[in-house]
Amino acid sequence: MTTTAIVVLAVTSLGAATVNGALGYGFSSISVPVALLVIAGRVLNPALVIVEVGINLYALWWNRASARRVIGRVVPLAAGLVPGVIVGALLLGRIAPSSVKLAVYAALLPLILLQASGRRFQVRNERAASVPVGAGVGLLYGLTTISGPPLALFWNNQGLAKEDFKVALAVVRTIESVCALLAYAWLGLITHDSAGVLPWIVPAVAIGFPIGHVLVSRIGVETFRRVC
Repeated sequence: MTTTAIVVLAVTSLGAATVNGALGYGFSSISVPVALLVIAGRVLNPALVIVEVGINLYALWWNRASARRVIGRVVPLAAGLVPGVIVGALLLGRIAPSSVKLAVYAALLPLILLQASGRRFQVRNERAASVPVGAGVGLLYGLTTISGPPLALFWNNQGLAKEDFKVALAVVRTIESVCALLAYAWLGLITHDSAGVLPWIVPAVAIGFPIGHVLVSRIGVETFRRVC
């Protein structure tokens, strides 16, 4: 990789990890669109998934006390998530991830801005809606490693309390990242080039994650989320 690519990856990963440490999501949502300017998606995605397995397992352990309260709400979403991730991994390399992200962000941004203003449109039959939502999120994650914005949109809309929100994200994102890692390995997408990206991402994540924890404890999670 060029020096420019290394600097972009390290700086972007530091900022994205800081946000993820504070909110429980945001690493891929921030790092991927920037990193794709300097590295191909087939190389970048497997490396990010490896990092996210560690991030999500840590987040799940950190919020483990709340896991029992949300597991019943997470299971239906996970039922759609797993096949979605597999299909997304199969499509990686056949569809331009940048085009998919552009379409997804264009669709989600107005809804996210509405929620930032305090509006909610709660889905009454959450269990029935969770399966197709999970399938869509899994497809997006398998293809782009991004799932935080739609997951946050869904759980925010359903009014989850702060701790329940973070643990629900941790459970779902742990499932999707492990499934994606297994799918990428089975498809032979974890290559020497992907592994070569890790030394420039992991240290930035290790520094940014605790910074995010400190920031959100001083600023307040809702304020920080709206700003992000």
